[in-house]
Amino acid sequence: MTDALPIDTGDTAWLLMSSALVLAMIVPGLALFYGGLVRSKNVLGTIMQTVVILCMMTLTWILWGYTLAFGPDHGGIIGGLEWVALNGVGLAPSPDYASTVPHQVFMFFQLMFAAITVALITGSFAERMKFKALILFALLWSTFIYSPLAHWVWGGGWLGKLGALDFAGGAVVHVSSGMAALVCALVLGVRKGYGVEPMPPHNLPMTLLGTGLLWFGWFGFNAGSALGANEIAGVAFLATHTAAAAGGVSWMMAEWMYRGQPTVLGVASGIIAGLATITPGAGYVGPVSALLIGLIAGALCYAAVVWKVRLGYDDSLDVVGIHGVGGIIGLLATGVLASIGAKGLLFGNPGQFGIQLLLVLTTALFALVGTYLILKVVDLMVGLRVSPQDEELGLDLSQHSERAYS
Repeated sequence: MTDALPIDTGDTAWLLMSSALVLAMIVPGLALFYGGLVRSKNVLGTIMQTVVILCMMTLTWILWGYTLAFGPDHGGIIGGLEWVALNGVGLAPSPDYASTVPHQVFMFFQLMFAAITVALITGSFAERMKFKALILFALLWSTFIYSPLAHWVWGGGWLGKLGALDFAGGAVVHVSSGMAALVCALVLGVRKGYGVEPMPPHNLPMTLLGTGLLWFGWFGFNAGSALGANEIAGVAFLATHTAAAAGGVSWMMAEWMYRGQPTVLGVASGIIAGLATITPGAGYVGPVSALLIGLIAGALCYAAVVWKVRLGYDDSLDVVGIHGVGGIIGLLATGVLASIGAKGLLFGNPGQFGIQLLLVLTTALFALVGTYLILKVVDLMVGLRVSPQDEELGLDLSQHSERAYS
């Protein structure tokens, strides 16, 4: 721990704005993106999951999540309970994170990351999980998976001490949610009629609007992770936009060659793949490297989605292919292409790639095993899946007694 730095009003204003931008990623961004991708009988239930997770994660983060993730380190494994219910988290900057913003502002910014990570997972079991199971799963997963991972990488834990590079959440957000999504899809099984009856998105304009809001908010997600209005924020801002654009073009071209036509859904998916993939390296790479990462992301994430169909698991909204695969690509690419503030393999530090590979493997294994155990607990307590009759009726009516469209 070092002495606290003085508050910088410009940095504080930027982090407050960045927090609001990440909030826009969740609601309405992700809510609309996912809502448009499901069938019309499930749109309210899908949007409801994102909104309620944001509310729940706010409460749990304030009460215990933040202290577990960012509280004083205990053995490199977990944060202590010294900051439970934000005890000691005041208006002065935190000396633990060399920050120039009020500690509560830093806490709030990190809250948005915790919320969106859990919300991302819901795309894998869209249209078939009980609402009460979702609530219990979100509480357990954020406590026992997200908070420890955040501590390991960002909160003074063992991976951060090893020198792992994860600027804005390639491991903590995307690999963790992607691996959790894979387990959820396998444990819950396929949707009723999957592979037999068509299940196209019911409202692609809604999904495209959500894509735009996610793109807009991602500037806060990545550039905000510089924790100040500084040159690194500028680096991350440009890298974020460049990778998103490259990802959209790359996915479009890959799909065009494979299917014979480009689609709106493909371009939207490619943009999100580019954004997810650049996240771990946004503050470490220049624009040309960001462009390369985006191009790789679009093509490889599209290939992962194609293989999902061949492998037969029902990741309803492609969380594994976009966020899981994208996060892995981004973390490894950072180990190769990092050149700003840290050096990767191509810039004289070959050991960084090995550290990044360890980060990927550790995150994936922890999320896979932990998510499976949590799902088994939830299944024993309340059951995971709606009945076949409720699934046929749709989540909107069966879980919430409401209908999106009359």
